[in-house]
Amino acid sequence: QVQLVESGGGLVQPGGSLRLSCAASGFTFSSKTMSWYRQAPGKERELVATIISYSGSRNYADSVKGRFTISRDNTKNTVYLQMNNLKPEDTGVYYCKALSLGSWGQGTQVTVSS
Repeated sequence: QVQLVESGGGLVQPGGSLRLSCAASGFTFSSKTMSWYRQAPGKERELVATIISYSGSRNYADSVKGRFTISRDNTKNTVYLQMNNLKPEDTGVYYCKALSLGSWGQGTQVTVSS
C-alpha cells in the first residue's frame, strides 16, 4: 500500500534552515506529481510546494517563494523540501502527498522560534 514517511523536522531559530525528506513506497514514484503541505495550529492544511512528475516544474505558495525549494530523487523514491530563512509563521506539521493518491504520512513537526 501507499506509504509516505516524512522526516527532518525540528526546532530552529528564525533565519535558520531545515531540509525535510519524504520517503515514498507502494506506487510508481517517478510518475507522480508530489507536493508538500503544512498545517499550523488552529489552521487548515495548506499547499506549500509542488514538483511535476514529467517536467520537473515547480510551484510554490507565495509565502515561501524564494525561501523554499522542492526537489526529488526518483532513484530513491524521495521528495525533499529545503527551507531557508525560516520564519515563525512557517511553524507547523509538514506533510508530503502524491497527486491523486489519498494517503497522508504522519508528518514532521517544524517549529521556528527563538
